[in-house]
Amino acid sequence: MHLTDGFDRSFKYLRLSVTEVCNFKCQYCLPDGYKGCGKQQPLNVDELRRAATAFSELGLSKIRLTGGEPTIRKDFAEIARAIGHLPNVKTLALTTNGYRLAERAKIWKDAGINALNVSLDSLSRQNFHNITGHDRRDEVIRGIHAALEAGFKTVKINAVYLKGINDHEIDRYLDLARDLPISIRFIELMETGDHAAFFKEHYIPAEILKQQLTELGWTPKLKAVDAGPANDFIHPDYQGSFGLIAPYSKDFCKSCNRLRFSSSGKLHLCLFGEFGVPMRQLLQSDEQIPELKERIQIAVKSKSAHHKLKHGFSGSTSNLSAIGG
Repeated sequence: MHLTDGFDRSFKYLRLSVTEVCNFKCQYCLPDGYKGCGKQQPLNVDELRRAATAFSELGLSKIRLTGGEPTIRKDFAEIARAIGHLPNVKTLALTTNGYRLAERAKIWKDAGINALNVSLDSLSRQNFHNITGHDRRDEVIRGIHAALEAGFKTVKINAVYLKGINDHEIDRYLDLARDLPISIRFIELMETGDHAAFFKEHYIPAEILKQQLTELGWTPKLKAVDAGPANDFIHPDYQGSFGLIAPYSKDFCKSCNRLRFSSSGKLHLCLFGEFGVPMRQLLQSDEQIPELKERIQIAVKSKSAHHKLKHGFSGSTSNLSAIGG
């Protein structure tokens, strides 16, 4: 079965948020830290399993557990086990800030996670602290090595590309990719409702970094059908690869293959959409899964052709942790 929208885009990839809570204070997302607003409890394990089941039966083969920081949840390994063993799920990925990775990499792999994205916005200890509000760079790097030792075949490092903050560190990231079989991915800073001034000061187009990579002999790599939005580059002298995620680039939305489901049970058709489609009421029993699938199919047909970021419109997204980035 294939889940398609009105523009004949086929969806194979779900970003499933398990919490919007985060323990870091990243400048580009939650500079003042997460502020609880007395909202309803996040989806429980059974609700998350039913959501994942519905999407997998609609043909989505890749599910990414995200947040907030998903590993804050005490039942995170239980969530992974409930979803990772669904028959149609080939890839169960995790996006994490890495603060528990060193001690739990093997536990999470045994629970069913087979791909990791680790946020590492600077390789400088001081700069990492300035960006995230935490002196945990060494801890995160230990976690990356622990993940490789635990047998993870797919380990990606995410860094938001920030003018005047970390754009001078490219050579250090390239050195990391030379020695380790990982993918370094730089992400264009995206404007959100809470951070318009920060965006104006620190946005830098990914095209600049693409030009630098090309001049250094990096070449584009063919993208898999269930891959995320990154355009990957490879080099014969490096074990790892380099990826660019450029949401402001021309035709970025043309190849969109991913949907988002929030920790409160809403389907988000776009990270920068105006609203989410409430579906929690259809997650209360396994008997509701057929109706849930039908609701998802109807909603996806209304997905817009593209976001409106270039016009300064970020929809209802106040910060990236709210619906899983």
